[in-house]
Amino acid sequence: MLKLYDHPLSPYAQKVKIALREKGQPFETLTPGGLGAGGAAGEFLQANPRAEVPALVDGEVRIFDSTIILEYIEDRWPDPPLLPAGAAERARVRMLEEAMDTHFEAINWGLSEIRWFRRAEGELERTLLARAASQTRRWFAWLEDELADRTWFNGERFGWGDLAVAPYLNGSVGHGLPPDKGTRLAAWLERANARSSVARTAEEAAASSRAAAMPNVAELVRQGLFKREYRDHRLEWMIKSGGAQVVIDGLAKDNIRFSPDFGPRAGD
Repeated sequence: MLKLYDHPLSPYAQKVKIALREKGQPFETLTPGGLGAGGAAGEFLQANPRAEVPALVDGEVRIFDSTIILEYIEDRWPDPPLLPAGAAERARVRMLEEAMDTHFEAINWGLSEIRWFRRAEGELERTLLARAASQTRRWFAWLEDELADRTWFNGERFGWGDLAVAPYLNGSVGHGLPPDKGTRLAAWLERANARSSVARTAEEAAASSRAAAMPNVAELVRQGLFKREYRDHRLEWMIKSGGAQVVIDGLAKDNIRFSPDFGPRAGD
């Protein structure tokens, strides 16, 4: 059986799980040990030397990076197809994925930093939350335009463009920022969440969130026992949104890091 190194709260891993479920491919999920504290080893590290989830093991084949995994899944099991027909449409949904992975993800990640990991308080907290909400609404408007009069972001059938968006919008809903009622985007999300592949994946994330003792994790962060990954688009979001002091404080407390150090991270 396929093995997927996963964390249920990772939207990158959620994309892969939705794709496998749409393809009807059974898989076993494995959560790497030492999440946030280092200590990645064994087959997981062999599957991904960057020590990130998701990583897929298919017999002797080991693949990391969620987009590359999706490409492998599409090549390995072409039916039913997840990519639309035609070069232009395929480019469009791949751009959707890129925007969600590298821009939208950072907003939800920033909200988690503030609400779960208590990175900011007082005026700075209010500022960052307000900016995240404003940015989310702007991306919602962009997504509404991209959806246009399509049933699915992928076109007539649910596919790559939809699984690339659903985990992130469900993340926004979890942060109290759903699409406005009556919009095409809200109707699309309702349709997407009615699919068994998305519903099951979202429930796994919700169950993981309920089971996690987030206040305790925030305390572990303060003690330097749980390090948070600040890198590329996430670091950029925090700086641009006014959270430079968050980064400075994290460096002083030695509870953030910027590059892989063989400790599992929550997504690629």
